[in-house]
Amino acid sequence: MTTKTASATPSPAIESVEQLYASFARGEKPKERWRIGTEHEKFVYSTADHHAPSYDEPGGIRALLGELEQFGWKPVFEGDKVIALSGDDGSVSLEPAGQFELSGAPLENLHQTCAETGRHLKQVKAVGEKLGIGFLGLGMWPDKTRADLPRMPKGRYGIMLDHMPRVGSLGLDMMLRTCTIQVNLDYASEADMAKKFRTSLALQPLATALFANSPFTEGKPNGMLSYRSHIWSDTDPHRTGMLPFVFEEGFGYERYAEYALDVPMYFVYREGRYIDAAGLSFRDFLKGELSVLPGETPTMDDWNDHLSTAFPEVRLKTFLEMRGADGGPWDSICALPALWVGLLYDDGALDAAWDVVKHWTMEEREALRTAVPRLALDAPIPGGGTLRDIAGEVLDIANAGLTARARLNGAGDSEAGFLDPLRAIVRSGKVPAQVLLDRYHGAWGQDVSRVYGEYSF
Repeated sequence: MTTKTASATPSPAIESVEQLYASFARGEKPKERWRIGTEHEKFVYSTADHHAPSYDEPGGIRALLGELEQFGWKPVFEGDKVIALSGDDGSVSLEPAGQFELSGAPLENLHQTCAETGRHLKQVKAVGEKLGIGFLGLGMWPDKTRADLPRMPKGRYGIMLDHMPRVGSLGLDMMLRTCTIQVNLDYASEADMAKKFRTSLALQPLATALFANSPFTEGKPNGMLSYRSHIWSDTDPHRTGMLPFVFEEGFGYERYAEYALDVPMYFVYREGRYIDAAGLSFRDFLKGELSVLPGETPTMDDWNDHLSTAFPEVRLKTFLEMRGADGGPWDSICALPALWVGLLYDDGALDAAWDVVKHWTMEEREALRTAVPRLALDAPIPGGGTLRDIAGEVLDIANAGLTARARLNGAGDSEAGFLDPLRAIVRSGKVPAQVLLDRYHGAWGQDVSRVYGEYSF
């Protein structure tokens, strides 16, 4: 989730809704300036007893942030608390229960992306060895109850944690017990954005299936392969989902802005603190009628904050965010951007990927989205068959897109090799969660704690 940092430049006041529409146009870039931003979260645990460390305890999250400063990271404060770090590799931030996130820098190719991931993981592992903490790559805590987990000292999280139970039964699980990998990609124009949005939204269930990695809740199988994905189905219907309007004729910046205006607010940030505006209307804010700030109207910073509180399967800011994947091991962090860059950053691949899904109806897309958390690649697709039947074809399209990009490393390797973990999944017929379940019912003797020894970074 977004971490707020102070800006020396006052944010422009919003004087018309046209400014909101235009905010997305500022993200337009020519193809040669398209970049790749990769975010990944991981669970932090004590190697002594597997508990999730609190912020202030000895060797806890504050200490972890402090120790990382030796690698050139600079602290970011909220009040007197360090709640994030900034540096050449982007930013390090905290999710609500201490899940540790790298929001990587915008990079030119996947070789750089995977190198960035490697640097970060080596740094946190070095600090972890000193502090007695480890890092787990899964989509959901396999053994923790909500009550087992700490809360991080970030003002926006307190507001969200209070509000979540009012609008859904699983929102607290989303905040406290899940981890994801996310990829942020650019677009050249409004039409290019719309085409990429439609294609990636329709194919997001395939990404969820390939990266499904959250089959346990509180020490036992939960009946799902991606419980993290299932959680979003009962988090907050006003700010989640498949966004049917994206597939309608004429979709563009204005339509997404109108959707975002109808997403209920969470907060307003003023003078270093978060003001609770949960459930209130940004449209009222535009009119100066927000009850918690009567007479005050929003700035563009307020709009950007608000955009970060919508959680659809694909999200638009000044770039597109792919949001369907569970957290996972090192190679999956490199594989997810490879999938989406291959599909979306080459015109031929984008056309071919859209051809795979363009005939699906909205009802069929919704049914697939609903089935995937439980069935993963076995989820039925429109027209017959399962996701498994198109997975290889889609990976071939991504491979062709990466090959056409021809971004080679020093050894002459293309980016296509980063798809290899996904090809192995399709060949085996088992997504990561199914492998975990096999281990649980076999070698682990139904002891989920064994996951710490085998699935830590």
